[in-house]
Amino acid sequence: MKLTAVYPGTFDPITNGHIDIARRAADMFSHLIVGIAGSERKGPLFSLEQRVEMAKEVLADVPNIEVRPFKGLLATNMKEWGSDVIVRGLRAISDFEYEVQLAEVNKQIDHNLETVFIAASNKYTFLSSSIVRDIATNDGDVSDFVHPVVASAFARQLR
Repeated sequence: MKLTAVYPGTFDPITNGHIDIARRAADMFSHLIVGIAGSERKGPLFSLEQRVEMAKEVLADVPNIEVRPFKGLLATNMKEWGSDVIVRGLRAISDFEYEVQLAEVNKQIDHNLETVFIAASNKYTFLSSSIVRDIATNDGDVSDFVHPVVASAFARQLR
């Protein structure tokens, strides 16, 4: 059975933790869509186009991953994409509370949607995009936390 799952997020920027979750999810599903949310209200550092391009570059070696931008409700996009499975990564217990709320809201919007949680690998439990952005915007070295493509994008963006 072919099953498409969607791993949604702002990915501002995509971190090594996100990449780990995406690769592991790609092993579980026949097709994985990494959905990059517009999320203009969050005031992302990178444009939607930049975030999509970075994700495409760092995940290019995984043949069953497709990167797509989206705006609006995830549930609406899920229907258009032909998927009922949402993949979410969990780093800590604080993530769990928020993610369960989000899963339930999505289920209320569309009762066919199911959320699958993947626990972050130990080496990424502390890692978040906001932490990486803070390090980078304060002239810190992010090379241990992001793919070289993303580190280069920070260097260009923050000149």
